[in-house]
Amino acid sequence: MRTLLTLSLLLISKVVVGDTCQSGWYTQAGGCCSLCPPGYGVSVPCEESDTVCEPCRENSTFSDASSATAGCQPCSSCQGAMQSVHSTCTPTQDTACHCPDGHYLSDGVCLACQVCSKGHGAKTPCSRTENTECQLCPLGFYSEVKSSVSPCLPCRTQCLESEVQIRDCTPHHDILCMNRELSILRRTEENSTMSGSPEFIAPDDHSKNIIPVYCSILAAVVVGLIGYVAFKCWVTCKQKKLLAKQRAGELAASGEGEKLHSDSGVFLDTHSLQEQNQLNKAKLEPKLYINLPPHKQEEVERLLTDTSRGKDWQRLASLLGYEEDTIDTFGRGEDPVHTLLTDWSSKDSSTLEVLCAALVNMERADVVETLNSTADASSVV
Repeated sequence: MRTLLTLSLLLISKVVVGDTCQSGWYTQAGGCCSLCPPGYGVSVPCEESDTVCEPCRENSTFSDASSATAGCQPCSSCQGAMQSVHSTCTPTQDTACHCPDGHYLSDGVCLACQVCSKGHGAKTPCSRTENTECQLCPLGFYSEVKSSVSPCLPCRTQCLESEVQIRDCTPHHDILCMNRELSILRRTEENSTMSGSPEFIAPDDHSKNIIPVYCSILAAVVVGLIGYVAFKCWVTCKQKKLLAKQRAGELAASGEGEKLHSDSGVFLDTHSLQEQNQLNKAKLEPKLYINLPPHKQEEVERLLTDTSRGKDWQRLASLLGYEEDTIDTFGRGEDPVHTLLTDWSSKDSSTLEVLCAALVNMERADVVETLNSTADASSVV
């Protein structure tokens, strides 16, 4: 009891005179305990006598702060998943363990950073010790990439005077502007009535020398088509005359013509047989959409343009193999359904069977019925 009272009086006297102990620890005799500096740890705690320090071992233990109670601490081994050693352990510094890019350290294990989806930005980007914090891009901001570090970007305020805005800013993309002088595929009334084909308006390239070339090519194509039709007609007529001559010769030589006509009432019409063979051959050939009459094509387009059923033409375009960017381009025109079917009909695979299969998948039986009635009508001689 007397010893405890003596120590208390000594401590009070030291505080009164301003002689404070830096470590805050005292020996039983009232002396101030020493601090072990960085790189040293306590081997014998301060009790009856002062603190005894020992140096930390290289690449084994460390002490990064002064202490009167703590010993040397073991170095980290960086053995967690995917961890790499950034710096080796020293007596005054622990081993620095880092995770590879795209990962952060949590409870000694490297974990993959969260990736913010499109329309979301990184409120807090991923770091070596902290995961990503994502947020939905607010009004006036957007994000078009998937990233663990990219924030939401501010949208453009407006297009230039020479441009026209065709898409508003959303969390997923910035506003989209287009040059006012850029022409878009469109359909004209005159061209629709005459042939059902679209008119392509090409961008102005300030070159007039190409027009005569186009005219020459078009004239050559027309002359070639006329020559081909005339040649086919000449060959057909020649074949008919030859067959008729051979048949007449055979009947005159054998005298069987009148007998067949009088006995059985049957007369072999070679012209009819030839036309029947041509009809059978036509049935075997695939029926193309482009061969439909213009008024039938317009009827199919009218059914697909019906707004009460939604934008069925976009689903049809996807089933016919078009990409999303191409479908968006068609949608900016004046008549996207006509543009879609006209572009598709120029391909080798544009048969009525392919179109009907896509329409059946869309549950558009009304359009399929129209196409079937058109195909049956066109196959009748």
